Amino acid sequence: MTNLRPIAATMILLLFGAAPSFGQRHGDPLTPIEIDQLRDTATDPELRLKWIVTFARARLTSLEQLRSDPKATDKTQKSHDLLQDFLDIYDELNDNLDMYVDRRDDIRKPLKAVIEADVEFQAKLQAVKDSGTKDTGDYQFVLGNAIQAVADGIGDHRQLLTDQEEAAKRKKKK
Repeated sequence: MTNLRPIAATMILLLFGAAPSFGQRHGDPLTPIEIDQLRDTATDPELRLKWIVTFARARLTSLEQLRSDPKATDKTQKSHDLLQDFLDIYDELNDNLDMYVDRRDDIRKPLKAVIEADVEFQAKLQAVKDSGTKDTGDYQFVLGNAIQAVADGIGDHRQLLTDQEEAAKRKKKK
């Protein structure tokens, strides 16, 4: 009986260690090719931010195509997953912006493209919400989170651009 205790304890630890993964979704929102593209642009804020915006846009485009395809199956789950992927990528965009600000990089040019994309993303997400189809309720939570993240991002990104432009003016005066 005492020989089983270490084995039982190990099994319990393994079970609790694996428990968080049971509820997780399908994994990384980026494809291996997209990951390589980001890895290749790690030191170039303009290219890296451009790629991230492109990846986020692709998820919303896929969502639009899915929702308009009358032959698509499992639309609700796929829509949910695409919205979650968009949200994860958008969070990655904000993390990268924070990293470049912390490094004191000049990101005014790519930030303008990010703000333009924010407005586009907001319109696309609002269109999904406004469509109000019966399946929208099944992913309402993640849709609401995405809409809120983009709304917050618009304000934050505009303020960041203002801060970056003021910093550039101060630097120019020196």
